[in-house]
Amino acid sequence: MIRVLLVDDQQLIRAGLRMLCDAEPDLEVVGEAGDGRDAVTLAERLSPDVVVMDLRMPGVDGISATSRILAARPATRVLVLTTFGDDEHLYPALTAGACGFLLKDAPPAELLDGIRRAAAGDSPFSQEVLRRLVRRAVTSATGQPQAVDGLTAREQDVLDLVGAGLSNTEIADRLHIGVTTVKTHITALMTKTNSPNRVRLALLAHRRAAP
Repeated sequence: MIRVLLVDDQQLIRAGLRMLCDAEPDLEVVGEAGDGRDAVTLAERLSPDVVVMDLRMPGVDGISATSRILAARPATRVLVLTTFGDDEHLYPALTAGACGFLLKDAPPAELLDGIRRAAAGDSPFSQEVLRRLVRRAVTSATGQPQAVDGLTAREQDVLDLVGAGLSNTEIADRLHIGVTTVKTHITALMTKTNSPNRVRLALLAHRRAAP
C-alpha cells in the first residue's frame, strides 16, 4: 500500500485528488494539508511514501515545504502537481528535491501512474515538461556528444526510449519485456553513465543521437 499525503491550498482540488486515490486499491491517502507549513508537520507525523505537492500556496510555499520535508525525511518522494509548468517553478522544485513534476491538466491515469512511479523510485514528468528539460539542457550543453562504452544492445534500446520521454511501463510495452527488467536496465544505465536521474539519462540519449 502506497501512503499518500495531498498538499494543495484549494479544498476542492484536494477532495478530487482524494476521490481519485481512494478508488485505487494500492493507494491510501493518509492526510491532507492546505499549506506548506502543515505539509511539513504532517509529513513528519504520518510518514507518507509520496507527497503530492502544489507549489503556489500562502505562507510556506511548495518549494520550501519540499526542501524541509526532504531534509527531515530524505526517503520521502515529493511529486509536484501544479498549474505552472514554467522554468520559474520547475527548476526550483527540482533543486529542492522533488522527484517528479506533473501538470494539473494531466489525465487522471497519468497522475495515478506518476504516484506509483514516484513510490517505486522513478521520476515521473509530464511529457511537455520532460521535453523542455531536455531541449534546454541540449541547447546549453557544450562539447561533443558523450560516448559511453559497455552498453548492451538492450540498454541502448532502453536509453533511446528514455530519451523519447517514455515511462517504464511504455518502454516495457515497446520492447516486450517486464517493467522490473526495464528498471534493472535503467539502474545499470545510471551506473554506467554516472547519471543521477532520468533527466540526465534523457539528455545523454539526445547527445548520443546528435550528428
